[in-house]
Amino acid sequence: MSISGELPGEGSDGEEEVFINEEDIIHEITIDDEDLPDRDDDDEDGMGDSEVVDDSTYIFQGHKDEVFTVACSPTDTSLVASGGKDDRGFLWRIGSAEGALELTGHSDTVSTVAFSSDGNLLASGSFDGQINVWNTATRALQGTLEGSGSGFEWLKWHPRGHLIIAGSEDCNVWMWNADHSTILNTFAGHSSTVTCGDFTPDGKLVCTGSDDATLRIWDPRSAQSRHVVRGHGYHTDGLTCLSVTLDSQTVVSGSKDNSVHIVNVNSGQVVGSLVGHTNSIECVGISSSYGWAATGSMDQKLIIWDLAHQSSRCVCEHDEGVTSLAWLGSSRYVASGCIDGKVRIWDSLSGDCAREFSGHADVVQSLAIAADGNALVSVSTDGSARVFDISMFK
Repeated sequence: MSISGELPGEGSDGEEEVFINEEDIIHEITIDDEDLPDRDDDDEDGMGDSEVVDDSTYIFQGHKDEVFTVACSPTDTSLVASGGKDDRGFLWRIGSAEGALELTGHSDTVSTVAFSSDGNLLASGSFDGQINVWNTATRALQGTLEGSGSGFEWLKWHPRGHLIIAGSEDCNVWMWNADHSTILNTFAGHSSTVTCGDFTPDGKLVCTGSDDATLRIWDPRSAQSRHVVRGHGYHTDGLTCLSVTLDSQTVVSGSKDNSVHIVNVNSGQVVGSLVGHTNSIECVGISSSYGWAATGSMDQKLIIWDLAHQSSRCVCEHDEGVTSLAWLGSSRYVASGCIDGKVRIWDSLSGDCAREFSGHADVVQSLAIAADGNALVSVSTDGSARVFDISMFK
């Protein structure tokens, strides 16, 4: 049985009403309503106004859903590409809300965007199994590249030519000539989604990692596997990221199993392990000036490693998991993106946080550095791309 209504002697909020007899009044004071301080609605729950801090110098808000990927042109200091869950990609300029080009034609999440090394072409890859190639000068669609129809996880350009490789959910790596929109090779051998990969910087080999816990080193001309790295002493779970040293001799790979391993490209041998993380490795990057690598993990740490000595130089603590990183050109600084929406700049010599940028309201998914090193662009699941001034960290 339920009882509704107010109990005798109680107000509507359940508190007992108090009555004062006239003879109990000692002195009555008249108060002007204008003398009372204003009360904000937030004050009712004890919360005052809190100002939202946004350190960004420019915000691109063309996307209508989570943004996953971003790239900066290697030749044009203001040109940026981004892609997201809204099945859309955009080519836009830092500081200009006008003239953003929508990279039309995709029917699923745009998971990866990248500029060719000469900056003349832009490729956008999607879970719809299609890669579209755009001319950055004419802003026209130059061609469409297709594989088996399965989604593409990532794409990379050859360091000196208009060749593209891309890793697919169909377990294959595909390679095209972007100028002619023709398939050159299919690299078959992985047994699960190809989650990461790249050309070696000299352009002679291709390195790929997969959810099958293997690293494969390929000859791009023959599409044959030179080395398959797996088993004891290597990752026990899927690879999430890899990076190749500038001399094309070494691959550093990270995995869901918390491990980071170093592999010799020529021999295919595991030559070392970087031990220090306790959760999935999300990103890896190699400094262009120092013999150092940086790794970011869900364990809330960015670790700077000395590759020659296979030892930790410093540990950069975060409040939440680290999702992305980018070295700032040839400087000693490295940027990290975090689940807490913050972008942080770290001094790799000392491990100190040199700057923290606020602005995003959700997870930072990807980072890119402008060609002149003056701007960092970050994208987030909050649907925005934000630009931060990093000119002081050159």
